[in-house]
Parts: sequence; C-alpha cells; structure tokens
Amino acid sequence: MRLIFFLLRPIYYLLYHQFAWTYDFVAAVISLGRWQDWVQTALPYLNGHVLELGFGPGHLQLSLNEIKLLAFGLDESRQMARQASRRLRKKGAIFRLSRGYAQHLPFADGVFDSVCATFPAEYIFDPQALKEIRRVLVPAGRLIILPMAWITGTRLLERLMAWLFRVSGEAPGKPGPVSAAIKDRFAHAGFEVRSEIVERKGSQVLVIVAEKRPGS
Repeated sequence: MRLIFFLLRPIYYLLYHQFAWTYDFVAAVISLGRWQDWVQTALPYLNGHVLELGFGPGHLQLSLNEIKLLAFGLDESRQMARQASRRLRKKGAIFRLSRGYAQHLPFADGVFDSVCATFPAEYIFDPQALKEIRRVLVPAGRLIILPMAWITGTRLLERLMAWLFRVSGEAPGKPGPVSAAIKDRFAHAGFEVRSEIVERKGSQVLVIVAEKRPGS
C-alpha cells in the first residue's frame, strides 16, 4: 500500500498544481459526488477567526463567508490560489488568502480561534506544522482536521470506489479512532485530541478535534 501511495504522489502533485483546473471534477468522480459534502463536515466545528490550511479551490472559504465567520486561507499552490480567488470574487465574498506553508505560518501569535484542514497531505502531522498551528491559536483554540472519508454505500459502484480508496491508501481499514501514535504526536505538540466519525449520505467522515492545551 505504501508503494501505491508513493506511485500516486506525482499524480496528486499535478492535480493540485498544473492540472488544478480538473480538481473539482476528479474529486467529484472519485467520491461519487460526495466530496463537497465531506468538506462541509468541518463547518459545525469552526468558530470565530478561522484559518484554513490548503484551501484548494475555495469552497470552504466561500461557506465560511456565507455563515459570517472571519475566514483566512493559506495554500502553497499558485494555481489553487487563482481558482479560489476567482470563485470568491465572483460571489462577491471578502477573501483573505495567502500563499505559504504550514511549517512557517505568516501570522502573529494567538490570532485564530480555529484552524482547519480538509483532506490535507501528510504535512499536517509534521511536528513543525503542529508547533506553528498551536502558536497562532488562541488559548483553548482548536485545530480541526478531516483526514479521510469512507464510502459505505452498498451499491456496486460504491463498493468499487470504497475498494479503490482502501488500496490507494486514501481510506485504509475501517472507520475508527485515530491511532495512539497520532495521539502521541498531538500531545507532544501541546494538544488534547479526540476523534469523531460523522455520518454522511452513503459515507462516513473522520474528524480530528485537537484543542490547544493551556500552559504546555
């Protein structure tokens, strides 16, 4: 499985950069039209000033604007930044998008109530990224991560896509809590972590809630 993931990494890179214009279509196909519904799972967990890491085409940024949260976004992809800017501008939304990396956040200490990342790459578990995220959060602020989703429907196409998700490493195993190793990594970075499985139509989404631990 690790070999398959290694072989797919160049494809993921192209999809997020040179072929970013195909991202929504590809995401819709592989999720059987559920991708945007999965991304929206993050909304009930977010409040106040929100920083989205890896905002991609900007769909969650638009939703955050619609519910009147003060949203900021950071993404390293120039192509995605263009797409998101166009989408938000077309809707007349106010947007605050920056280019950069989670390991070096261009924000002051303690300015965000929530930080979120939906289906991010492995950078989100980088100790330096977690350190930076903790730095920009207010006391008791929360990091919300949607790392994976499982297609649980029983139709033939749903079973096929669920199998592809498993063998590609996108959703390995069965829905369940985060591993002890991941919990330890968050604890070392100064977070108290819990996870929830959220039921969606014909699918389940894993939500990681990491709360900034005071005084650590």
